[in-house]
Amino acid sequence: MTTNTPPISFEFFPAKTPEGAKKLEITASQLAENKPEFFSVTYGAGGSTRDRTLETVTGLSQVTGVSTVPHLSCVGDTRQELRALLKQYQQLGINRLVALRGDRPSGMGGFHGELHYANELVSFIREETGDHFTLEVAAYPESHPQAQNFEQDLLNFKRKVNAGANSAITQYFFNAEAYFYFRDRATALGIEIPIVPGIMPITNYTRLARFSDACGAEIPRWIRKQLEAYGDDVQSIRQFGEEVVTKLCERLIADGVPGLHFYTLNQAPAVQRICRNLEL
Repeated sequence: MTTNTPPISFEFFPAKTPEGAKKLEITASQLAENKPEFFSVTYGAGGSTRDRTLETVTGLSQVTGVSTVPHLSCVGDTRQELRALLKQYQQLGINRLVALRGDRPSGMGGFHGELHYANELVSFIREETGDHFTLEVAAYPESHPQAQNFEQDLLNFKRKVNAGANSAITQYFFNAEAYFYFRDRATALGIEIPIVPGIMPITNYTRLARFSDACGAEIPRWIRKQLEAYGDDVQSIRQFGEEVVTKLCERLIADGVPGLHFYTLNQAPAVQRICRNLEL
């Protein structure tokens, strides 16, 4: 396809059962064959998966040999809890984190920790650990769903960068122009860190629509209409989704993006097919 092959990474969420954890190990082992730069493991709303995130990080790292990176969010956690977790990660030899504000658990509208925004979490990590961790933060090419407007969201992103972020991973998108515009506007603001596109495979329209409505990621009308037309034809949805996401990645790679971060939903086949198409 191209000699300009960017580094790739894969994101997982902690399994809820021992059976799920075993399946995740198999999935991660399959994806490890693509030689990713790292795996990342999400952190549930309000720190609800704190222990399982840690177990998943250590388990996948041991099973696959791939550097595995925990997500860390500040909503619902005290400084003391965060400090203890950072120390634990340091002792385990973990030197990279994905630092996020995080979501409030549903039904707990007034629930919050001592830190309220991701830039505060980044500052706190730097104060506590210096330069020990490479810090990834989130970026939103189509704007965070709770942002007042695009300009405000860009300034929020700049605050995270100024606080000490090393790199950013975007929310997934299907419109390459949205990514290019966000990246160029960030560059115009003096932001120089790599902004890595987040990539979501398309395998299930109902689930994708639910995720997209919740996180503010736009499904372009032509994609939405075609997926609706396929109805329950799972094979056609997968084939169409593979083609759409492969072409999106080809466009991004041709433009020289600094990496691709795949949201796997703990499944290997769709991601593997896309990586094979891209010769990654």
